[in-house]
Amino acid sequence: KANQPKQDSLARIQDSILKVTNPVAKFVLGDSIEKTSVLENSLIKVTFTNKGGQLKQVELKKFKGQDSLPVKLAGSDFDNISYSINTGSASVQRSAETADLFFSMGQTVTNKDGSQTLSFQLNPNDSSGRSITHEFTIRPDNYMVDFIVRMKNAAQLLTNNTMNLTWKYAAAQQESDISYEKQNTQVGYIKDGSFDYHTIAKKSSKSFDDKVSWIGIRQRFFYGILVAKNDFSSGNMEWTIPADSARTVVRSTANMKLTVPAAAESAIPFSMYYGPSDYHILKKYDMRFEKLINLGQGMYSFVRPINKFLILPVFDFFNGLTKNPGIAIILLTLLIRLLISPLTYTSYLSGAKMKALRPEIAKLKDKFGEDKQAMSMEQMKLFREAGVNPLGGCIPALLQIPIFFALFSFFNAETALRGADFLWSHDLAAYDAPIKFGFNFPILGGHLSLFNVMACITSFMISWYSMSMTPDQSNPVLKYMPYIFPVFLLFFFNNLPSGLTWYYTVSNLVTLGLQFVIQNYIINHDKILEKIELNRKKPKTKSKWQERLEQMQEQQKKMKESQQRGRR
Repeated sequence: KANQPKQDSLARIQDSILKVTNPVAKFVLGDSIEKTSVLENSLIKVTFTNKGGQLKQVELKKFKGQDSLPVKLAGSDFDNISYSINTGSASVQRSAETADLFFSMGQTVTNKDGSQTLSFQLNPNDSSGRSITHEFTIRPDNYMVDFIVRMKNAAQLLTNNTMNLTWKYAAAQQESDISYEKQNTQVGYIKDGSFDYHTIAKKSSKSFDDKVSWIGIRQRFFYGILVAKNDFSSGNMEWTIPADSARTVVRSTANMKLTVPAAAESAIPFSMYYGPSDYHILKKYDMRFEKLINLGQGMYSFVRPINKFLILPVFDFFNGLTKNPGIAIILLTLLIRLLISPLTYTSYLSGAKMKALRPEIAKLKDKFGEDKQAMSMEQMKLFREAGVNPLGGCIPALLQIPIFFALFSFFNAETALRGADFLWSHDLAAYDAPIKFGFNFPILGGHLSLFNVMACITSFMISWYSMSMTPDQSNPVLKYMPYIFPVFLLFFFNNLPSGLTWYYTVSNLVTLGLQFVIQNYIINHDKILEKIELNRKKPKTKSKWQERLEQMQEQQKKMKESQQRGRR
Protein backbone atom coordinates (compact mmCIF):
# COMPACT_ATOMS: atom_id res chain seq x y z
CA LYS A 1 0.00 0.00 0.00
CA ALA A 2 2.90 2.35 0.70
CA ASN A 3 4.01 1.96 -2.91
CA GLN A 4 0.55 2.78 -4.34
CA PRO A 5 1.16 6.58 -4.82
CA LYS A 6 4.37 5.83 -6.72
CA GLN A 7 2.56 3.32 -8.98
CA ASP A 8 -0.24 5.84 -9.71
CA SER A 9 2.33 8.51 -10.50
CA LEU A 10 4.18 6.13 -12.82
CA ALA A 11 0.93 5.23 -14.62
CA ARG A 12 0.17 8.94 -15.20
CA ILE A 13 3.66 9.51 -16.61
CA GLN A 14 3.31 6.51 -18.95
CA ASP A 15 -0.10 7.75 -20.09
CA SER A 16 1.35 11.20 -20.82
CA ILE A 17 4.21 9.68 -22.83
CA LEU A 18 1.68 7.58 -24.78
CA LYS A 19 -0.38 10.64 -25.65
CA VAL A 20 2.68 12.50 -26.88
CA THR A 21 4.16 9.67 -28.94
CA ASN A 22 0.94 8.03 -30.19
CA PRO A 23 -0.68 10.08 -32.97
CA VAL A 24 -4.03 8.42 -32.38
CA ALA A 25 -4.08 9.23 -28.66
CA LYS A 26 -2.95 12.79 -29.38
CA PHE A 27 -5.63 13.23 -32.07
CA VAL A 28 -8.61 12.34 -29.89
CA LEU A 29 -9.99 14.10 -26.84
CA GLY A 30 -11.27 11.84 -24.06
CA ASP A 31 -10.38 8.50 -22.51
CA SER A 32 -9.89 5.13 -24.20
CA ILE A 33 -12.57 3.11 -22.42
CA GLU A 34 -15.05 1.18 -24.56
CA LYS A 35 -18.69 2.03 -23.92
CA THR A 36 -21.78 0.56 -25.55
CA SER A 37 -25.33 1.68 -26.16
CA VAL A 38 -28.41 -0.18 -27.41
CA LEU A 39 -31.19 0.74 -29.83
CA GLU A 40 -34.04 -1.67 -30.46
CA ASN A 41 -37.41 -2.09 -32.11
CA SER A 42 -39.81 -5.04 -32.39
CA LEU A 43 -37.46 -6.91 -34.75
CA ILE A 44 -33.87 -6.14 -33.78
CA LYS A 45 -31.70 -5.19 -30.84
CA VAL A 46 -28.61 -3.32 -32.02
CA THR A 47 -25.56 -2.76 -29.81
CA PHE A 48 -23.24 0.12 -30.72
CA THR A 49 -19.76 0.88 -29.42
CA ASN A 50 -17.84 4.12 -29.09
CA LYS A 51 -14.70 2.30 -30.28
CA GLY A 52 -14.85 3.24 -33.93
CA GLY A 53 -18.29 4.75 -33.39
CA GLN A 54 -19.84 1.74 -35.04
CA LEU A 55 -22.30 -1.13 -34.85
CA LYS A 56 -21.08 -3.94 -32.59
CA GLN A 57 -23.80 -6.60 -32.80
CA VAL A 58 -27.34 -7.21 -34.06
CA GLU A 59 -29.79 -9.58 -32.39
CA LEU A 60 -32.80 -10.80 -34.37
CA LYS A 61 -35.67 -11.09 -31.91
CA LYS A 62 -37.86 -13.39 -34.03
CA PHE A 63 -35.20 -15.96 -34.90
CA LYS A 64 -33.46 -18.45 -32.61
CA GLY A 65 -29.96 -19.85 -33.04
CA GLN A 66 -28.75 -23.36 -32.31
CA ASP A 67 -28.37 -22.33 -28.64
CA SER A 68 -32.09 -21.33 -28.51
CA LEU A 69 -31.04 -17.70 -27.99
CA PRO A 70 -31.75 -14.90 -30.49
CA VAL A 71 -29.70 -15.09 -33.68
CA LYS A 72 -26.70 -12.73 -33.53
CA LEU A 73 -25.18 -11.16 -36.64
CA ALA A 74 -22.05 -9.05 -37.09
CA GLY A 75 -21.03 -9.76 -33.49
CA SER A 76 -17.55 -11.30 -33.82
CA ASP A 77 -14.16 -9.67 -33.23
CA PHE A 78 -13.65 -9.83 -37.00
CA ASP A 79 -16.67 -7.65 -37.81
CA ASN A 80 -16.21 -3.92 -38.19
CA ILE A 81 -16.66 -0.97 -40.49
CA SER A 82 -13.84 1.53 -40.75
CA TYR A 83 -12.13 4.08 -42.97
CA SER A 84 -8.78 5.84 -42.94
CA ILE A 85 -8.47 9.51 -41.88
CA ASN A 86 -5.57 11.93 -41.64
CA THR A 87 -4.61 12.54 -38.01
CA GLY A 88 -1.50 14.64 -38.54
CA SER A 89 -0.98 18.28 -39.40
CA ALA A 90 -0.14 19.82 -42.77
CA SER A 91 3.57 19.35 -42.05
CA VAL A 92 3.39 15.93 -40.35
CA GLN A 93 1.48 13.24 -42.27
CA ARG A 94 -0.14 10.63 -40.09
CA SER A 95 -3.20 8.44 -40.54
CA ALA A 96 -5.40 6.13 -38.50
CA GLU A 97 -8.37 3.83 -38.93
CA THR A 98 -11.59 5.04 -37.34
CA ALA A 99 -12.11 1.54 -35.91
CA ASP A 100 -9.08 2.19 -33.66
CA LEU A 101 -10.34 5.56 -32.36
CA PHE A 102 -12.64 6.18 -29.42
CA PHE A 103 -15.57 8.45 -30.17
CA SER A 104 -17.65 10.42 -27.71
CA MET A 105 -21.11 8.92 -27.39
CA GLY A 106 -24.16 11.18 -27.62
CA GLN A 107 -27.65 10.73 -26.24
CA THR A 108 -30.30 8.60 -27.95
CA VAL A 109 -32.96 10.77 -29.59
CA THR A 110 -36.49 9.53 -30.36
CA ASN A 111 -37.82 11.22 -33.49
CA LYS A 112 -41.41 12.17 -34.35
CA ASP A 113 -41.83 9.15 -36.67
CA GLY A 114 -40.88 6.76 -33.87
CA SER A 115 -37.34 6.17 -35.15
CA GLN A 116 -34.36 6.36 -32.78
CA THR A 117 -31.04 8.07 -33.50
CA LEU A 118 -27.72 7.64 -31.74
CA SER A 119 -24.63 9.67 -32.67
CA PHE A 120 -20.91 9.47 -31.96
CA GLN A 121 -18.48 12.39 -32.28
CA LEU A 122 -14.77 12.54 -32.96
CA ASN A 123 -13.24 15.94 -32.20
CA PRO A 124 -9.48 16.26 -32.83
CA ASN A 125 -7.28 17.71 -30.14
CA ASP A 126 -6.23 20.66 -32.29
CA SER A 127 -7.55 23.89 -33.79
CA SER A 128 -8.09 22.59 -37.34
CA GLY A 129 -11.89 22.65 -37.11
CA ARG A 130 -12.04 19.03 -38.25
CA SER A 131 -14.70 16.74 -36.79
CA ILE A 132 -16.53 13.51 -37.57
CA THR A 133 -20.01 12.42 -36.51
CA HIS A 134 -21.38 8.92 -36.98
CA GLU A 135 -25.17 8.97 -36.87
CA PHE A 136 -27.21 5.74 -36.62
CA THR A 137 -31.00 5.48 -36.96
CA ILE A 138 -33.32 2.51 -36.61
CA ARG A 139 -37.01 2.68 -37.49
CA PRO A 140 -40.02 0.80 -36.07
CA ASP A 141 -40.55 -2.70 -37.48
CA ASN A 142 -37.51 -2.44 -39.74
CA TYR A 143 -34.29 -4.42 -40.09
CA MET A 144 -32.42 -1.62 -41.83
CA VAL A 145 -29.98 0.58 -39.89
CA ASP A 146 -29.31 3.98 -41.46
CA PHE A 147 -25.73 5.18 -41.05
CA ILE A 148 -24.59 8.71 -41.95
CA VAL A 149 -21.00 9.95 -41.71
CA ARG A 150 -20.90 13.73 -41.24
CA MET A 151 -17.58 15.51 -41.69
CA LYS A 152 -16.35 19.04 -41.17
CA ASN A 153 -13.36 19.98 -43.31
CA ALA A 154 -13.40 16.63 -45.08
CA ALA A 155 -10.59 17.75 -47.36
CA GLN A 156 -8.23 17.71 -44.35
CA LEU A 157 -9.52 14.39 -43.09
CA LEU A 158 -9.46 12.47 -46.39
CA THR A 159 -6.70 12.24 -48.98
CA ASN A 160 -7.87 13.44 -52.40
CA ASN A 161 -11.43 13.65 -51.03
CA THR A 162 -11.67 9.86 -51.19
CA MET A 163 -13.07 7.71 -48.41
CA ASN A 164 -11.39 4.29 -48.34
CA LEU A 165 -13.92 2.26 -46.42
CA THR A 166 -13.41 -1.29 -45.17
CA TRP A 167 -16.37 -3.51 -44.27
CA LYS A 168 -15.54 -6.79 -42.59
CA TYR A 169 -18.32 -9.30 -42.08
CA ALA A 170 -18.16 -12.82 -40.69
CA ALA A 171 -21.29 -14.88 -41.32
CA ALA A 172 -21.52 -17.06 -38.22
CA GLN A 173 -22.97 -20.57 -38.45
CA GLN A 174 -26.71 -20.47 -37.79
CA GLU A 175 -27.89 -23.91 -38.98
CA SER A 176 -27.17 -27.43 -37.73
CA ASP A 177 -25.45 -28.52 -40.96
CA ILE A 178 -22.68 -26.00 -41.68
CA SER A 179 -21.56 -27.78 -44.86
CA TYR A 180 -25.03 -27.42 -46.36
CA GLU A 181 -25.15 -23.81 -45.15
CA LYS A 182 -21.90 -23.08 -46.99
CA GLN A 183 -23.29 -24.62 -50.18
CA ASN A 184 -26.17 -22.15 -49.97
CA THR A 185 -24.12 -19.02 -49.23
CA GLN A 186 -23.47 -16.36 -51.86
CA VAL A 187 -22.01 -12.92 -52.43
CA GLY A 188 -24.23 -10.44 -54.26
CA TYR A 189 -24.04 -6.84 -55.44
CA ILE A 190 -25.47 -4.21 -57.77
CA LYS A 191 -22.74 -2.99 -60.09
CA ASP A 192 -23.42 -0.25 -62.62
CA GLY A 193 -27.13 -0.83 -62.15
CA SER A 194 -27.00 -4.60 -62.79
CA PHE A 195 -27.34 -7.40 -60.24
CA ASP A 196 -24.81 -10.22 -60.07
CA TYR A 197 -23.75 -12.87 -57.59
CA HIS A 198 -21.13 -15.54 -56.85
CA THR A 199 -21.29 -18.76 -54.86
CA ILE A 200 -18.56 -18.52 -52.22
CA ALA A 201 -17.05 -21.91 -53.10
CA LYS A 202 -16.59 -21.06 -56.80
CA LYS A 203 -14.82 -17.73 -56.39
CA SER A 204 -12.87 -15.93 -53.66
CA SER A 205 -12.77 -12.30 -54.78
CA LYS A 206 -14.42 -9.67 -56.93
CA SER A 207 -13.08 -6.34 -58.21
CA PHE A 208 -15.30 -3.40 -59.04
CA ASP A 209 -14.33 -0.81 -61.63
CA ASP A 210 -17.81 0.67 -61.97
CA LYS A 211 -20.25 2.20 -59.53
CA VAL A 212 -21.60 -0.19 -56.89
CA SER A 213 -24.89 0.45 -55.07
CA TRP A 214 -24.60 -2.32 -52.49
CA ILE A 215 -22.67 -5.44 -51.57
CA GLY A 216 -23.95 -8.30 -49.44
CA ILE A 217 -23.41 -11.79 -48.07
CA ARG A 218 -26.41 -14.11 -48.01
CA GLN A 219 -25.97 -17.25 -46.01
CA ARG A 220 -28.85 -19.64 -46.22
CA PHE A 221 -31.44 -17.74 -44.15
CA PHE A 222 -29.69 -14.52 -43.11
CA TYR A 223 -28.29 -11.54 -44.91
CA GLY A 224 -25.68 -8.84 -44.27
CA ILE A 225 -25.77 -5.89 -46.68
CA LEU A 226 -23.90 -2.58 -46.91
CA VAL A 227 -25.57 0.10 -49.03
CA ALA A 228 -23.86 3.26 -50.28
CA LYS A 229 -26.74 5.62 -51.07
CA ASN A 230 -24.46 7.75 -53.26
CA ASP A 231 -22.74 4.64 -54.70
CA PHE A 232 -19.23 3.36 -54.21
CA SER A 233 -16.99 4.53 -57.04
CA SER A 234 -14.86 1.35 -57.10
CA GLY A 235 -13.34 -1.29 -54.85
CA ASN A 236 -12.83 -4.99 -54.30
CA MET A 237 -14.20 -7.76 -52.16
CA GLU A 238 -12.43 -10.88 -50.91
CA TRP A 239 -13.72 -13.80 -48.88
CA THR A 240 -12.43 -16.97 -47.28
CA ILE A 241 -14.21 -20.11 -46.10
CA PRO A 242 -12.95 -21.17 -42.65
CA ALA A 243 -12.83 -24.77 -41.46
CA ASP A 244 -16.13 -26.13 -40.15
CA SER A 245 -14.70 -26.17 -36.63
CA ALA A 246 -14.56 -22.35 -36.67
CA ARG A 247 -18.39 -22.30 -36.81
CA THR A 248 -18.17 -19.50 -39.36
CA VAL A 249 -19.63 -19.88 -42.85
CA VAL A 250 -17.55 -17.20 -44.57
CA ARG A 251 -15.37 -14.19 -43.74
CA SER A 252 -15.58 -11.29 -46.15
CA THR A 253 -13.50 -8.12 -46.44
CA ALA A 254 -14.68 -5.35 -48.76
CA ASN A 255 -12.43 -2.38 -49.52
CA MET A 256 -14.59 0.24 -51.20
CA LYS A 257 -13.97 3.81 -52.34
CA LEU A 258 -16.29 6.83 -52.28
CA THR A 259 -15.74 10.33 -53.52
CA VAL A 260 -16.65 12.94 -50.90
CA PRO A 261 -17.51 16.47 -52.10
CA ALA A 262 -14.99 19.15 -51.07
CA ALA A 263 -17.20 21.23 -48.78
CA ALA A 264 -17.07 22.72 -45.32
CA GLU A 265 -19.60 20.13 -44.19
CA SER A 266 -20.20 16.80 -45.92
CA ALA A 267 -22.67 13.96 -45.35
CA ILE A 268 -22.03 10.43 -46.65
CA PRO A 269 -25.16 8.26 -46.27
CA PHE A 270 -25.08 4.47 -45.89
CA SER A 271 -27.51 1.78 -44.81
CA MET A 272 -26.84 -1.60 -43.25
CA TYR A 273 -29.21 -4.55 -43.35
CA TYR A 274 -28.75 -7.42 -40.92
CA GLY A 275 -31.77 -9.67 -41.00
CA PRO A 276 -33.54 -12.66 -42.54
CA SER A 277 -33.25 -13.49 -46.24
CA ASP A 278 -37.02 -13.36 -46.51
CA TYR A 279 -38.22 -12.62 -50.04
CA HIS A 280 -41.16 -10.42 -49.00
CA ILE A 281 -39.16 -8.38 -46.47
CA LEU A 282 -36.29 -7.76 -48.87
CA LYS A 283 -38.54 -6.85 -51.78
CA LYS A 284 -40.12 -4.01 -49.76
CA TYR A 285 -36.82 -2.12 -49.78
CA ASP A 286 -37.04 -1.87 -53.59
CA MET A 287 -33.27 -2.26 -53.98
CA ARG A 288 -33.26 -5.74 -55.54
CA PHE A 289 -31.95 -7.38 -52.36
CA GLU A 290 -34.33 -10.30 -53.04
CA LYS A 291 -32.50 -11.17 -56.26
CA LEU A 292 -29.89 -13.05 -54.21
CA ILE A 293 -32.48 -15.44 -52.75
CA ASN A 294 -32.19 -18.69 -54.67
CA LEU A 295 -35.65 -19.20 -56.13
CA GLY A 296 -33.93 -20.32 -59.32
CA GLN A 297 -30.46 -19.17 -60.38
CA GLY A 298 -27.96 -19.80 -63.15
CA MET A 299 -29.00 -22.62 -65.45
CA TYR A 300 -32.12 -23.09 -63.30
CA SER A 301 -33.25 -19.46 -63.52
CA PHE A 302 -36.12 -20.60 -65.76
CA VAL A 303 -37.94 -21.89 -62.65
CA ARG A 304 -37.78 -18.55 -60.79
CA PRO A 305 -41.14 -17.33 -62.19
CA ILE A 306 -42.77 -20.59 -61.05
CA ASN A 307 -41.58 -19.93 -57.50
CA LYS A 308 -42.37 -16.20 -57.52
CA PHE A 309 -45.85 -16.38 -58.99
CA LEU A 310 -47.10 -19.84 -57.96
CA ILE A 311 -45.30 -21.77 -55.25
CA LEU A 312 -44.33 -18.87 -52.94
CA PRO A 313 -47.76 -17.15 -52.80
CA VAL A 314 -49.63 -20.46 -52.52
CA PHE A 315 -47.38 -21.69 -49.70
CA ASP A 316 -47.71 -18.33 -47.89
CA PHE A 317 -51.49 -18.59 -48.12
CA PHE A 318 -51.64 -22.16 -46.77
CA ASN A 319 -49.04 -21.45 -44.08
CA GLY A 320 -50.98 -18.39 -42.94
CA LEU A 321 -54.17 -20.44 -42.93
CA THR A 322 -52.85 -23.45 -40.98
CA LYS A 323 -50.00 -21.86 -39.00
CA ASN A 324 -48.19 -25.15 -39.60
CA PRO A 325 -45.60 -25.40 -42.43
CA GLY A 326 -45.85 -29.22 -42.47
CA ILE A 327 -49.58 -29.12 -43.18
CA ALA A 328 -49.05 -26.22 -45.62
CA ILE A 329 -46.69 -28.51 -47.57
CA ILE A 330 -49.45 -31.16 -47.78
CA LEU A 331 -51.92 -28.61 -49.15
CA LEU A 332 -49.33 -27.20 -51.54
CA THR A 333 -48.63 -30.72 -52.83
CA LEU A 334 -52.32 -31.44 -53.37
CA LEU A 335 -52.80 -28.19 -55.31
CA ILE A 336 -49.77 -28.84 -57.52
CA ARG A 337 -50.97 -32.37 -58.25
CA LEU A 338 -54.40 -30.97 -59.10
CA LEU A 339 -52.87 -28.49 -61.56
CA ILE A 340 -50.86 -31.19 -63.32
CA SER A 341 -53.67 -33.77 -63.20
CA PRO A 342 -54.34 -33.53 -66.97
CA LEU A 343 -50.72 -34.54 -67.60
CA THR A 344 -51.02 -37.30 -65.01
CA TYR A 345 -54.16 -38.69 -66.62
CA THR A 346 -52.53 -38.65 -70.07
CA SER A 347 -49.57 -40.56 -68.69
CA TYR A 348 -51.74 -43.21 -67.02
CA LEU A 349 -53.93 -43.57 -70.12
CA SER A 350 -50.81 -44.22 -72.18
CA GLY A 351 -49.74 -46.82 -69.62
CA ALA A 352 -53.13 -48.52 -69.83
CA LYS A 353 -52.87 -48.73 -73.63
CA MET A 354 -49.42 -50.23 -73.36
CA LYS A 355 -50.71 -52.78 -70.87
CA ALA A 356 -53.52 -53.71 -73.27
CA LEU A 357 -50.92 -54.49 -75.95
CA ARG A 358 -48.75 -56.67 -73.72
CA PRO A 359 -50.17 -60.00 -75.01
CA GLU A 360 -49.47 -59.03 -78.63
CA ILE A 361 -45.98 -57.78 -77.76
CA ALA A 362 -45.31 -61.12 -76.07
CA LYS A 363 -46.32 -62.91 -79.32
CA LEU A 364 -43.89 -60.74 -81.29
CA LYS A 365 -41.09 -61.72 -78.92
CA ASP A 366 -41.87 -65.40 -79.40
CA LYS A 367 -41.94 -64.92 -83.17
CA PHE A 368 -38.70 -62.96 -83.61
CA GLY A 369 -36.72 -64.35 -80.70
CA GLU A 370 -33.29 -62.74 -80.48
CA ASP A 371 -33.72 -60.61 -83.61
CA LYS A 372 -34.06 -57.32 -81.72
CA GLN A 373 -34.04 -55.19 -84.85
CA ALA A 374 -36.95 -57.04 -86.43
CA MET A 375 -38.72 -57.04 -83.10
CA SER A 376 -38.31 -53.26 -82.83
CA MET A 377 -39.69 -52.69 -86.34
CA GLU A 378 -42.74 -54.89 -85.75
CA GLN A 379 -43.36 -53.31 -82.35
CA MET A 380 -43.33 -49.82 -83.89
CA LYS A 381 -45.75 -51.06 -86.54
CA LEU A 382 -48.02 -52.46 -83.82
CA PHE A 383 -48.00 -49.15 -81.93
CA ARG A 384 -48.83 -47.25 -85.11
CA GLU A 385 -51.71 -49.55 -86.01
CA ALA A 386 -53.16 -49.34 -82.51
CA GLY A 387 -52.72 -45.56 -82.29
CA VAL A 388 -50.46 -45.81 -79.24
CA ASN A 389 -47.58 -43.42 -78.57
CA PRO A 390 -44.86 -45.30 -76.66
CA LEU A 391 -43.56 -41.93 -75.36
CA GLY A 392 -47.00 -40.88 -74.17
CA GLY A 393 -46.12 -41.65 -70.57
CA CYS A 394 -42.70 -39.97 -70.70
CA ILE A 395 -43.66 -36.57 -72.12
CA PRO A 396 -45.96 -35.60 -69.19
CA ALA A 397 -43.20 -36.63 -66.77
CA LEU A 398 -40.69 -34.41 -68.59
CA LEU A 399 -43.06 -31.45 -68.39
CA GLN A 400 -43.08 -31.83 -64.59
CA ILE A 401 -39.29 -31.38 -64.32
CA PRO A 402 -39.48 -27.54 -64.00
CA ILE A 403 -41.74 -27.97 -60.96
CA PHE A 404 -39.23 -30.40 -59.45
CA PHE A 405 -36.36 -27.87 -59.76
CA ALA A 406 -38.57 -25.00 -58.58
CA LEU A 407 -39.51 -26.86 -55.40
CA PHE A 408 -35.90 -27.90 -54.78
CA SER A 409 -34.88 -24.21 -54.79
CA PHE A 410 -37.91 -23.13 -52.77
CA PHE A 411 -37.44 -25.56 -49.89
CA ASN A 412 -33.79 -24.56 -49.57
CA ALA A 413 -34.63 -20.85 -49.31
CA GLU A 414 -37.97 -20.53 -47.48
CA THR A 415 -37.39 -18.95 -44.05
CA ALA A 416 -40.79 -20.12 -42.72
CA LEU A 417 -39.44 -23.70 -42.64
CA ARG A 418 -36.52 -22.78 -40.39
CA GLY A 419 -37.08 -24.14 -36.89
CA ALA A 420 -40.58 -25.39 -37.76
CA ASP A 421 -41.67 -28.51 -35.85
CA PHE A 422 -43.60 -31.20 -37.66
CA LEU A 423 -44.06 -34.80 -36.56
CA TRP A 424 -40.57 -35.97 -35.50
CA SER A 425 -38.72 -33.19 -37.34
CA HIS A 426 -37.70 -30.20 -35.22
CA ASP A 427 -36.58 -28.14 -38.21
CA LEU A 428 -38.17 -28.55 -41.65
CA ALA A 429 -35.27 -26.58 -43.13
CA ALA A 430 -32.78 -29.27 -42.02
CA TYR A 431 -32.68 -33.05 -42.38
CA ASP A 432 -34.61 -35.02 -39.78
CA ALA A 433 -32.37 -37.40 -37.87
CA PRO A 434 -34.39 -39.71 -35.59
CA ILE A 435 -31.89 -42.49 -36.37
CA LYS A 436 -28.22 -41.73 -35.63
CA PHE A 437 -25.44 -44.22 -36.32
CA GLY A 438 -22.70 -42.79 -34.13
CA PHE A 439 -20.34 -42.93 -37.10
CA ASN A 440 -20.26 -41.63 -40.67
CA PHE A 441 -21.46 -44.04 -43.33
CA PRO A 442 -20.03 -43.31 -46.83
CA ILE A 443 -22.27 -40.85 -48.75
CA LEU A 444 -25.16 -41.44 -46.33
CA GLY A 445 -23.56 -39.64 -43.37
CA GLY A 446 -24.04 -40.21 -39.66
CA HIS A 447 -27.83 -40.36 -39.62
CA LEU A 448 -30.86 -41.71 -41.46
CA SER A 449 -33.68 -39.37 -42.42
CA LEU A 450 -37.04 -41.03 -41.82
CA PHE A 451 -38.81 -38.71 -44.28
CA ASN A 452 -36.19 -39.73 -46.82
CA VAL A 453 -36.86 -43.43 -46.14
CA MET A 454 -40.58 -42.85 -46.65
CA ALA A 455 -39.93 -40.98 -49.90
CA CYS A 456 -37.72 -43.81 -51.18
CA ILE A 457 -40.18 -46.56 -50.24
CA THR A 458 -43.07 -44.78 -51.95
CA SER A 459 -40.83 -44.13 -55.00
CA PHE A 460 -40.07 -47.85 -55.15
CA MET A 461 -43.80 -48.66 -55.00
CA ILE A 462 -44.47 -46.24 -57.87
CA SER A 463 -41.70 -47.87 -59.93
CA TRP A 464 -43.07 -51.34 -59.25
CA TYR A 465 -46.58 -50.32 -60.23
CA SER A 466 -45.39 -48.50 -63.37
CA MET A 467 -43.32 -51.49 -64.50
CA SER A 468 -46.37 -53.74 -64.11
CA MET A 469 -48.15 -51.52 -66.65
CA THR A 470 -45.44 -51.54 -69.33
CA PRO A 471 -44.22 -54.29 -71.66
CA ASP A 472 -41.49 -56.57 -70.35
CA GLN A 473 -38.03 -55.18 -71.03
CA SER A 474 -35.43 -57.46 -72.56
CA ASN A 475 -32.70 -54.96 -71.70
CA PRO A 476 -31.72 -55.69 -68.05
CA VAL A 477 -30.57 -52.08 -67.50
CA LEU A 478 -33.95 -50.66 -68.50
CA LYS A 479 -35.69 -53.45 -66.66
CA TYR A 480 -34.11 -52.83 -63.26
CA MET A 481 -33.30 -49.09 -63.44
CA PRO A 482 -36.71 -48.02 -62.01
CA TYR A 483 -35.98 -50.12 -58.94
CA ILE A 484 -32.40 -48.90 -58.57
CA PHE A 485 -33.34 -45.21 -58.69
CA PRO A 486 -35.10 -45.17 -55.27
CA VAL A 487 -31.96 -46.68 -53.72
CA PHE A 488 -29.89 -43.78 -55.09
CA LEU A 489 -32.44 -41.37 -53.62
CA LEU A 490 -31.87 -42.91 -50.19
CA PHE A 491 -28.25 -41.77 -50.27
CA PHE A 492 -28.49 -38.45 -52.07
CA PHE A 493 -31.64 -37.14 -50.36
CA ASN A 494 -30.54 -38.05 -46.84
CA ASN A 495 -29.01 -34.62 -46.14
CA LEU A 496 -31.71 -32.54 -47.83
CA PRO A 497 -34.21 -30.43 -45.83
CA SER A 498 -36.91 -32.55 -44.24
CA GLY A 499 -39.53 -30.20 -45.70
CA LEU A 500 -38.39 -31.27 -49.16
CA THR A 501 -38.37 -35.02 -48.44
CA TRP A 502 -41.76 -34.63 -46.73
CA TYR A 503 -43.08 -33.03 -49.93
CA TYR A 504 -41.76 -35.96 -52.01
CA THR A 505 -43.37 -38.43 -49.62
CA VAL A 506 -46.77 -36.73 -49.84
CA SER A 507 -46.46 -36.37 -53.62
CA ASN A 508 -45.61 -40.07 -53.98
CA LEU A 509 -48.57 -41.09 -51.81
CA VAL A 510 -50.84 -38.96 -54.00
CA THR A 511 -49.35 -40.61 -57.10
CA LEU A 512 -50.03 -44.09 -55.73
CA GLY A 513 -53.59 -43.14 -54.86
CA LEU A 514 -54.20 -41.62 -58.29
CA GLN A 515 -52.71 -44.64 -60.04
CA PHE A 516 -55.05 -46.99 -58.20
CA VAL A 517 -58.19 -44.85 -58.69
CA ILE A 518 -57.57 -43.97 -62.35
CA GLN A 519 -56.59 -47.48 -63.41
CA ASN A 520 -59.40 -49.22 -61.54
CA TYR A 521 -62.28 -46.76 -61.59
CA ILE A 522 -61.74 -44.21 -64.37
CA ILE A 523 -59.96 -45.91 -67.24
CA ASN A 524 -62.11 -48.57 -68.95
CA HIS A 525 -59.73 -51.20 -70.27
CA ASP A 526 -62.40 -52.88 -72.45
CA LYS A 527 -63.08 -49.57 -74.18
CA ILE A 528 -59.38 -49.07 -74.71
CA LEU A 529 -59.17 -52.46 -76.50
CA GLU A 530 -62.18 -51.56 -78.63
CA LYS A 531 -60.61 -48.22 -79.54
CA ILE A 532 -57.33 -49.93 -80.44
CA GLU A 533 -59.20 -52.29 -82.77
CA LEU A 534 -61.01 -49.37 -84.41
CA ASN A 535 -57.69 -47.55 -84.91
CA ARG A 536 -56.28 -50.62 -86.64
CA LYS A 537 -59.09 -50.58 -89.18
CA LYS A 538 -58.51 -46.92 -90.06
CA PRO A 539 -56.16 -46.07 -92.92
CA LYS A 540 -52.78 -44.96 -91.57
CA THR A 541 -50.62 -42.09 -92.76
CA LYS A 542 -47.02 -42.20 -91.70
CA SER A 543 -45.33 -39.10 -90.41
CA LYS A 544 -41.98 -38.09 -91.91
CA TRP A 545 -40.30 -39.07 -88.66
CA GLN A 546 -41.86 -42.56 -88.81
CA GLU A 547 -40.84 -42.94 -92.45
CA ARG A 548 -37.22 -41.99 -91.68
CA LEU A 549 -37.15 -44.32 -88.68
CA GLU A 550 -38.47 -47.25 -90.71
CA GLN A 551 -36.01 -46.51 -93.52
CA MET A 552 -33.12 -46.50 -91.05
CA GLN A 553 -34.32 -49.75 -89.49
CA GLU A 554 -34.73 -51.34 -92.90
CA GLN A 555 -31.21 -50.28 -93.94
CA GLN A 556 -29.77 -51.65 -90.69
CA LYS A 557 -31.63 -54.92 -91.28
CA LYS A 558 -30.23 -55.25 -94.81
CA MET A 559 -26.69 -54.46 -93.61
CA LYS A 560 -27.01 -57.08 -90.91
CA GLU A 561 -28.28 -59.70 -93.38
CA SER A 562 -25.43 -58.81 -95.76
CA GLN A 563 -22.85 -59.24 -93.00
CA GLN A 564 -24.32 -62.61 -92.05
CA ARG A 565 -24.17 -63.82 -95.69
CA GLY A 566 -20.55 -62.65 -95.92
CA ARG A 567 -19.58 -64.71 -92.89
CA ARG A 568 -21.07 -67.82 -94.48
